[in-house]
Amino acid sequence: MSMPPGTMPPELARQVGAIARAAGAAILDVYHGDFAVQTKADASPLTAADLAAQQVIMAGLAALEPVLPVLSEEAKALPWSERRHWPRYWLVDPLDGTREFIKRNGEFTVNIALIDDHRSALGVVLAPVSGELYVAAQGQGAWLQTQAEAPWQRIRSRPLGQPALVAGSRSHGGVQGDVLQQLVGDDYQLIPLGSSLKFCLIARGAADLYLRLGLTSEWDTAAAQCVLEEAGGAVLDLAGQPFRYNRGESLLNPEFVAVGDTTIDWTARLLAP
Repeated sequence: MSMPPGTMPPELARQVGAIARAAGAAILDVYHGDFAVQTKADASPLTAADLAAQQVIMAGLAALEPVLPVLSEEAKALPWSERRHWPRYWLVDPLDGTREFIKRNGEFTVNIALIDDHRSALGVVLAPVSGELYVAAQGQGAWLQTQAEAPWQRIRSRPLGQPALVAGSRSHGGVQGDVLQQLVGDDYQLIPLGSSLKFCLIARGAADLYLRLGLTSEWDTAAAQCVLEEAGGAVLDLAGQPFRYNRGESLLNPEFVAVGDTTIDWTARLLAP
């Protein structure tokens, strides 16, 4: 649900948004041509677009002050012995939803987050095909810019709908029915959607919940978590605790639920017998 165009996002959020738009342009250059698909060691796909976006983002972040470390899906992860001393760093997924990119369905994003003391303090999510850019900064709000140069709109999540609209993964199914029933009852509608766009749909008041049972990595969620939290929602593990980052050697997230309506006691529903 959009609020009237209000104040601009803070300067750093706008700067990182511009980096994301440049990465999106590099992705679309590949998207509109012929591209090969490689397979990474973990069996996930990789294209020239992932690597092109990575280069644009790394160069863009290196030009910002102060220069901070960068942890990215498409770069070798540094060992925990080094990362554990980072109070602030950039957490990047240059192309989230490579499977959607390969299917050419447009449901992929560029994700850039600033992690400060284990929290997602700034988040930028770009959908290159639609041109929609979401940005948020801790304590300052969340915004949507529908196209480059368009006015910024403040966004807010909505009260839980009846029936609830549940955003679900297009490429990663799973047995979720029991947990969804625990959270929203039997009466809900499923909206299949790829990448971090599921969080953004909740943040703008167009969906209510996204349940993820199965593996994700920290760079998959950090940017969109900030957008959703600043729009009034939350991202919780299945014990009801908010997500934190750079917690240890593993970069895998626990299973989680992203919600728009924080007036509901989701923890009680998650932990109900």
